[in-house]
Amino acid sequence: MREFSGAAAIKVAPDENLTDMVWANAERFGNAVSFRRQIDGTWVDVTTRDFAAQVFAVAKGLIAAGLQVGDRVGLMSKTRYEWTLLDFAIWAAGCVTVPIYETSSAEQVEWIMSDSGARALFVETAAHRQTVETVRDRLVQVRHIWQIEAPAGNPAAGAVEHLGAAGRQVPDPEVRRRCRSVRADDTATIIYTSGTTGRPKGCELTHRNLLSEVRAAINGFPQLMQPGKSMLMFLPMAHVLARAITVCCVYARTTLGHTSDVKNLVAALGSFRPSFVLAVPRVFEKVYNTAKQKAHSEGKGRIFDAAEAAAVEYSKAQDSGNAKITLRVKHAVFDKLVYGKLRAALGGRCEAAVSGGAPLGERLAHFFRGIGLPVLEGYGLTETTAAATVNTYDAYKVGTVGRPVAGTSVRIAEDGEILIRGPVVFHRYWNNEQATKEAKEDDGWFHTGDLGQLDTDGFLRITGRKKEIIVTAGGKNVAPAVLEDRLRAHPLISQCMVVGDKQPFIGALITIDPDFFPAWKEQHGKPAHAEVAHLVNDPDLRAEIQQAIDEANKAVSNAEAIKKFRILPTDFTEDTGELTPSLKLKRNVVAKNHAHEIDAIYAS
Repeated sequence: MREFSGAAAIKVAPDENLTDMVWANAERFGNAVSFRRQIDGTWVDVTTRDFAAQVFAVAKGLIAAGLQVGDRVGLMSKTRYEWTLLDFAIWAAGCVTVPIYETSSAEQVEWIMSDSGARALFVETAAHRQTVETVRDRLVQVRHIWQIEAPAGNPAAGAVEHLGAAGRQVPDPEVRRRCRSVRADDTATIIYTSGTTGRPKGCELTHRNLLSEVRAAINGFPQLMQPGKSMLMFLPMAHVLARAITVCCVYARTTLGHTSDVKNLVAALGSFRPSFVLAVPRVFEKVYNTAKQKAHSEGKGRIFDAAEAAAVEYSKAQDSGNAKITLRVKHAVFDKLVYGKLRAALGGRCEAAVSGGAPLGERLAHFFRGIGLPVLEGYGLTETTAAATVNTYDAYKVGTVGRPVAGTSVRIAEDGEILIRGPVVFHRYWNNEQATKEAKEDDGWFHTGDLGQLDTDGFLRITGRKKEIIVTAGGKNVAPAVLEDRLRAHPLISQCMVVGDKQPFIGALITIDPDFFPAWKEQHGKPAHAEVAHLVNDPDLRAEIQQAIDEANKAVSNAEAIKKFRILPTDFTEDTGELTPSLKLKRNVVAKNHAHEIDAIYAS
């Protein structure tokens, strides 16, 4: 058993809560730009004083609506400025925020709202309201549904405007009284887990949990989390990582922007020009794959491939401190030809990226560091208020998810499971005492369900997930993440799932990346109109996938290697229920939906 602890925790006083930062910023730095919000295509500044006034006004409206201290309030919306505004207003009214992914089905909304006992709900659009209305008769405890986007021709009906007007008669001291009544150990939010293995559980996080996470993150990223820096948030705000980093930005007065238009993300990054970005590994995989595909389609593939190799070599040389003069010259040339253009796509001022949710993969981590954009990988869960470990500028090791954050300890159990203890560990599962007892020991250690290794310097390496371990018919334990992470790095592969439990060998289901597929068809002389379904047995396509599998198999033993694979005609998506909103695989759903393909792998 190995254990490692981060630096001492930065204390959270018993009477602190998450709204303190809003009032303190407005009082001491009232003219500082806290947000830039996009209005009619233009980024408009919002000062700390403006933000505090808006939070205060909406909080008064919530009080006028009859909400009491401790009441739960649902929030279902894409990533936008109002998400953060409403989050802090809910806290200022003494209430508890219950995030809901804007892609959630009516059944999912019903479960989250009913289980949490929420008395009010914010929805973003008329379409969201319509989703909720289909189960409205079963949400008997919900007294109010407010819509963020006002109906056409009636701007005063938008949630922020309506509540601001409704709360004018509420005396200001009532908001201040409510804020003072909420203490560090009171519940701030109930975040429902993604439900990859069953019905989502409500994870109860306190004000102390979030404040501890915020202070640990600022302690780890002093170069990024400070006034004058900026970040553009495009991850779903219902995700704990996006939420925690957002609160970090407010606390540190780092200027924050929001966008949910990921199709036009490059344009938004170009106009906002952030100092750093936050994303899950799949985003970095897509950035790399898109750049590589574009270079090859324009006849510049050899230059890109050489630049990629030089970036990886340069990054590795930084670890040894031995970058030879020839490598430095080559790197400088490629910086002008390739790397600078990649950084420009992120706005030209991006210093680093923060990543969480899954391991990125060593080659891509070296690639991004080599082009001058280090991806600072971290690890955590909803139950650890986002990051429990993280790589920083001062403590960075490619292939790991960093050291424990301040105040947090990590232990590796005898069976390899990662255990975590500290002020970022959640309070309990809402209405689920049994699940809480199974996850948390009496002395505070939380069982993550993930498998990992701690090196002697305290860096954590994720090796798999206990519930996802495949045991072959020959008794070999296989962690699918090792193979899947490497396969997804190939530009032609979108998603993959390793299979083989109780089977004689390991197989894989592969889906094709729709963005890279057209260029691949052109390069290989395939009909432009051909769909993936037409080419699942195409020799050229199978040969390319086989090459990717051969490369991934180098990371494992022969008994763990993928022996057969099937190319699926369609991709895994959130709409089919095969991916969570944070792009995690729902393995049970994939296995059910594609049972015949899995059977075909083992038919002979």
